[in-house]
Amino acid sequence: MPRVSRLARIAAAALIPLTLAACSSSPAEEGSANSGDWTPVTVEHALGTTTIDSAPERVATVNWANHEVPLALGVVPVGMAAANFGDDNDDGVLPWVEEKLQELDAQTPVLFDETDGIDFEAVADTAPDVILAAYSGLTQEDYDTLSEIAPVVAYPETAWGTSWRDTIELNSAAIGMADEGAELIVELEAEIADAVAEHPQIEGSSAMFLTHVDTSDLSEVSFYTTHDTRALFFEDIGLATPGSVAEASAATDQFSLTHSAEQADTFDDVDIIVTYGGEELIEALEGDPLLAQMPAVENSAVVGLPGDSPLGTAANPTPLSISWVLDDYLSLLAEAADGAQ
Repeated sequence: MPRVSRLARIAAAALIPLTLAACSSSPAEEGSANSGDWTPVTVEHALGTTTIDSAPERVATVNWANHEVPLALGVVPVGMAAANFGDDNDDGVLPWVEEKLQELDAQTPVLFDETDGIDFEAVADTAPDVILAAYSGLTQEDYDTLSEIAPVVAYPETAWGTSWRDTIELNSAAIGMADEGAELIVELEAEIADAVAEHPQIEGSSAMFLTHVDTSDLSEVSFYTTHDTRALFFEDIGLATPGSVAEASAATDQFSLTHSAEQADTFDDVDIIVTYGGEELIEALEGDPLLAQMPAVENSAVVGLPGDSPLGTAANPTPLSISWVLDDYLSLLAEAADGAQ
């Protein structure tokens, strides 16, 4: 599978400015991004090349967070993946998405249940003109099947490794709103910078993200590599990548790796650990004879994110969630940074 540029390559010399269609709760109007003329858009990605020849009137999205791009730009998808993590009321819609839908006076789109993988029949039933999946873990088979329904925009290089910026760039370009997408990125960058400035102790601390930890078996340590969006976001908020994590990441294109707990001393350069879980997990780490020797654990510089609440999604930035959870996430990191010093 060839590696490609991380950015969408626009076939036309320039995109003609387009206006948003009025948002409505009627199925015929939801998902409409454009009116007027259209210049074909070609996007190269890890699973192929997609050309969108005509203005998409019905936008569908699959996998995590892709629906947040059109929503942030005022376009309501006809269908999107139901939230399966951090959903505190089990309605399949995270609070920042629900808030945006209310702001747009729109009904909740069709929710695709992806518990057992993509529901291709449900996606097809929404009759989309384009399917956004710039941040996803699509297999080639998934992509080929979806492409029989509508043009698909997949991830540019690594499965589940598309940064929030590239997710916005790719998905916004696919619906003819590249300029609006670029403006959204600038706005979010400014918001992040202002929030980070309120927590100066974070700057320069090194951090790693442990994946879901099994407290009944701490013989292995799994962590996200620098190919994962959680580790990438550390750089946005002033945290440094430990040399140990950078070195391990350079040897793979996987978004996570697993080491034996006996190699825990490898991570002596980690100031802060972020993971999913609560006090029980932190106590388990502190009580383990090997993992307790890691400086971050020894100094109680561990941030546990609850998986059953929206805050649990804080480490994985998305266009609408950044504003919602950033302050809380930075406060937790600042507390950990104080302990690490």
